[in-house]
Amino acid sequence: MTNIRSDMSLGDLITGYPSLARVLEHRGFDYCCGGRQTIADVCQGRGLDPEAFITEIAGEVTDSQAEAWAEMDVVTLIDHLETTHHSYLKQELPRLTSLIEKVEAVHRTHHPELTDIARCYRALRADLEPHLQKEEQILFPMVRELATSVTALRFHCGSLQNPISVMIAEHQQAGQLLDQLSDLTNYYQPPDDACKSYQACFIGLAELNADTRLHIHKENNVLFPAVVALEERCSDQ
Repeated sequence: MTNIRSDMSLGDLITGYPSLARVLEHRGFDYCCGGRQTIADVCQGRGLDPEAFITEIAGEVTDSQAEAWAEMDVVTLIDHLETTHHSYLKQELPRLTSLIEKVEAVHRTHHPELTDIARCYRALRADLEPHLQKEEQILFPMVRELATSVTALRFHCGSLQNPISVMIAEHQQAGQLLDQLSDLTNYYQPPDDACKSYQACFIGLAELNADTRLHIHKENNVLFPAVVALEERCSDQ
């Protein structure tokens, strides 16, 4: 049995039932950047019956309980983000760049859409890599300092909500590029004549899409609200 309700936000839905992430992605429900929308609101916008939708997705839940990251404190969650998603991107982005360039060079004559796919991917990488640096070198150290300080802190940026708002805006841009990649690749379905490298490229892009959307969800809908609440508690002391 699940405890999915129509007034539940998409972000809370995925935090409680991470296995539904790809289910929502296939249906075009934006749970990472649009995680504050409720199930009822999204269904209403699409002409769907919320209760029928809940019944449908409840049958696809495979989680026995929420993942450990859903209950982590902010410092532990940041460590998890860096060792899991940041490390993944640092390894995978260069590998996919080489693979996409190879596939585009060999197959673009018969598949001209590969040029747009490669261009979109390069734009995504150009957004993500400096974004990771900003988090690791600026935002995350300030959050760690806030979480471990015994006195109220003042940061050069003022409230941590200021850099957080920048990160959220950059997440929105990354989400839009992921949407474009999904459209350009027919949701990562290679053509019938795709060679092994072509297939591996699309598999890699699909994995990048899934990992990055979950990464954004953990920050937008779990970490950042927790940091804002922590800062407010510290300022009241």
